Amino acid sequence: MEIWIGRDGQRHGPYKEEDVRQWLRSGQLAAEDLGWYEGLADWQPLSVLFPDALAATPPPLGPAPVVPPPTTTAALEDYAGFWKRLVAYIIDVIVLYIPQMLIMNAFGNEAAQAKLEQVLLSAGSDPQVMLAAYGQYYETMRMGIALTAVLVWLYFAICESSAWQATVGKLAMGIRVTDLDGGRIGFWRALGRYAAKILSWMIVGVGFLMIGWTRRRQGLHDMLANTLVLNGRAGAFHHPAPRNDGSFHA
Repeated sequence: MEIWIGRDGQRHGPYKEEDVRQWLRSGQLAAEDLGWYEGLADWQPLSVLFPDALAATPPPLGPAPVVPPPTTTAALEDYAGFWKRLVAYIIDVIVLYIPQMLIMNAFGNEAAQAKLEQVLLSAGSDPQVMLAAYGQYYETMRMGIALTAVLVWLYFAICESSAWQATVGKLAMGIRVTDLDGGRIGFWRALGRYAAKILSWMIVGVGFLMIGWTRRRQGLHDMLANTLVLNGRAGAFHHPAPRNDGSFHA
């Protein structure tokens, strides 16, 4: 039987039952830590699930610790909703506006835009002239556009894979990006997560609207990257990188 462990609002595992019993005996797990396995209706303290393992543990010195009330499954899966994520994105757009404009202006954006407007005014309703004008503008600004795209990409990837697990907008809204177990994602996954947003734009934003109706409030990019967006800042939780050295770490 495989056991999930709940500690500090985070879910760990699954682990083998024998390992959980051993960690209880050695003190690496506490009686008040929560456990869940398939078939249980809700999380239960390990003292309830494995009283025999605790009985083999020497009684602690001093007063008995106060056991907190059980944390429900809902508290471990507190997904951020569509509107909160939308506001966070708008804040990020505002944050990125100034550096993007500085880069674009450094490559002559003001002059290129003035020339574009002049050609469009003289073009009248000729679509070929208008298309040619836009083509000339993007050709002139291709380096600036490419650099701003890289800036935005790195901004989201670096912030969401950092200890914050969030961009400035997500920090302001009190939400964070995690893997499917509530842990911090790596830089390369964060890069891929942002790249996956391109698919959502290609299907007229439907991938973003999916946040509103999917069970775990995932957009298409979340599903492709195996990520979640949860309520709460990363600093309020403790979830280290996975380790497999025969001991329990949380």
